Amino acid sequence: MGPLSGIRVVEIASLAPAPFGCMILADLGADVVRVERAERCGPQAAQPRDPLSRGRRSAGLNLKDPAAIQVLLRLVDGADVLVEGFRPGVAERLGFGPDVCAQRNPGIIYARMTGWGQDGPLAPTAGHDVDYIAISGALSMIGRAGESPVPPVNLIGDFGGGGMLLALGILAALVERASSGLGQVVDAAMVDGSALLTSFVYGLRALGSWQDKRGSNLLDGGAPFYDTYVTADGEYVAVGALEPQFYAALVNGLGLAEAGLPDQHDRSGWPVLRQRFAATFAQRTRADWEQVFAGTDACVAPVLSLAEASAHPHALTRNAFVDVGGIIQPAPAPRFSRTAAARPAVPPRPGADTDAVLTGLGLTLAEIEELRARGTVG
Repeated sequence: MGPLSGIRVVEIASLAPAPFGCMILADLGADVVRVERAERCGPQAAQPRDPLSRGRRSAGLNLKDPAAIQVLLRLVDGADVLVEGFRPGVAERLGFGPDVCAQRNPGIIYARMTGWGQDGPLAPTAGHDVDYIAISGALSMIGRAGESPVPPVNLIGDFGGGGMLLALGILAALVERASSGLGQVVDAAMVDGSALLTSFVYGLRALGSWQDKRGSNLLDGGAPFYDTYVTADGEYVAVGALEPQFYAALVNGLGLAEAGLPDQHDRSGWPVLRQRFAATFAQRTRADWEQVFAGTDACVAPVLSLAEASAHPHALTRNAFVDVGGIIQPAPAPRFSRTAAARPAVPPRPGADTDAVLTGLGLTLAEIEELRARGTVG
């Protein structure tokens, strides 16, 4: 099921961005074989609970063993995509770089997920999400005026600018291959992807509508009508009343329509607006404000915790969350009218499908046991 049914992906196990990109591919129907380190496999391996590992098959290979590399290359022979997240040059040193794989399978899409990309002065160095989004400029925009930038969890670098863009690059390469018959290398870098996410802001800067000063702009918490406010019960509501008609609905709902407030876009009056909005929101609970603004276009929403989000009526109606192995998590997205995605399968134990994957390559059980005795496979 799913629009990617029939697409075969080999994923070299790694952390965060590449697994997220491969989770998307698996959610949409691709057959993803996750290659784990052989030492992580076996009866002692714990059942994974990470949603990023859902929907896969798992095989264990010791990629430091040349015999395991030969097994991996046999997987590549029949695959559409290979995904790896090593630093530049590591896959080449191990013996399965893009040139080797392309010689065996000219149609292979070789997708590389890194923080800094395959070249540039930072390419060989370590980093994490916060470093990539710092260099890309994205982090500079996030935080309150006069305060330090605030790391936005690792959503922008690892997932939005990383794994999501990785999946997009793979899909674009698959579309191009349909006409050329040839694969190619996809160089997905979190520093590039997180910069790409800021494209809209560059347009605002060019128009003079954005300052490089946190907390002073329309969409970064600088505007009192695009911000969050604490309620009487210590919870929060989010306000996004940008357009005049939405702003009018906000002011009406707050009971401030006749309060003589400054004009919405008079920046000199924003401190007054913020003080009045904050004082008013603090008088009632979050649930009260939900009722007040229900069915209106005021663009006011409760700030829900992760535990609350899956139980919201809108999420329930759309079946936006699913139970996978006893863990509530987001359902596959987007949705398709004909080729709907199936409910994701639980994450496999590391190496659980090793025998099935290898027999599918033509190895006998005796050959697999010999490889296992040598530590070549998990």
